[in-house]
Amino acid sequence: MTAYPISAEPHVPITDAIRIMAERGFGNLVVSDGIKPNGVLTEREILKAITESRNLDELTIKDIGWQHFIKLSVNDTVLDAAHLMNQKKSRLLIFDNDNLVGIVTISDLLRAFRKIKTEISLTRVISTKVEKCNQSDSIFDAVKIMHEKRIGSVIVQDVDGYGIFTERDLLTCLYSNGFELDDDVGKYASSPLIMVDESIMSHQAASIMAANNIKRLGITKDGSLIGVVTARDLLDAYQDVFQVIKPPTESSLQ
Repeated sequence: MTAYPISAEPHVPITDAIRIMAERGFGNLVVSDGIKPNGVLTEREILKAITESRNLDELTIKDIGWQHFIKLSVNDTVLDAAHLMNQKKSRLLIFDNDNLVGIVTISDLLRAFRKIKTEISLTRVISTKVEKCNQSDSIFDAVKIMHEKRIGSVIVQDVDGYGIFTERDLLTCLYSNGFELDDDVGKYASSPLIMVDESIMSHQAASIMAANNIKRLGITKDGSLIGVVTARDLLDAYQDVFQVIKPPTESSLQ
C-alpha cells in the first residue's frame, strides 16, 4: 500500500486539490471531514467537471464530488485487494482498526505481483479498440472522448508517430500557467508513446510501466500499433492465474 495518503477537506478549492495531485503525481486524493474519510477524489471527477464546462476556479471538492471507497484491513491480502478492485471498480483504503493507514492503487498491486516468479501472457487482455485524435485537436476534444468512452487516455496521432494524452497529462495542463482548453492536444501529449511487441509478458510490461511512471503501453505487431495494454489489464491477467482462496469480505462500502 501507499502509506498515510494525503487528505483534503470537502471545502478545499478544486484548484488547490489539482495542484497537490499534479505536484506529487497522485491520481487520488482522500476526502476527509477531519475525522473519517468521506471518499476519494480522482482524475475522473475533474475530467467530468471540464466536460460540463464548469469553471474550476469557482468550485470546491464538494462541488464536483468524489468516488466511494472500500474499506480493507491491514490483515487482508494482495489477492483480496486485487479481487475487490476488479469486481467493485472502487478505490481501496486500508485501515488498522478505525485508523486510516494507507491506500492501495493499481500500481501498488502490480508492484506486489511482480515479486512472483510466474510470467503471464497478455494476449487476452490487450485492448485492440484504440481511441485516437489528431495533434491539432483541442484538449477539450480529447477530454470529451475520454469522458464519453470512460477511458483514461487517447492516442494522439502525428506527434512523432504516436503520442498519448492521459488524465495525468490533463492535471499537469490544469496546473500550467497560460493553459487553455482550446490549445492543441499535441502540445501537451506525452510523446512518443512507449510501444512494445505483442509478445511481451506480464513482468516486463509491469516493469516498463513502473520505470517510466506510466500506466499504458502501445502494443505493436510487425512494427504497427495494434492496441494498448493498461495497468488494469495487467491486473486482470494476473488474476487469471491466481485465484482467491477465500472470497474477501467487504468490510465497509461507503
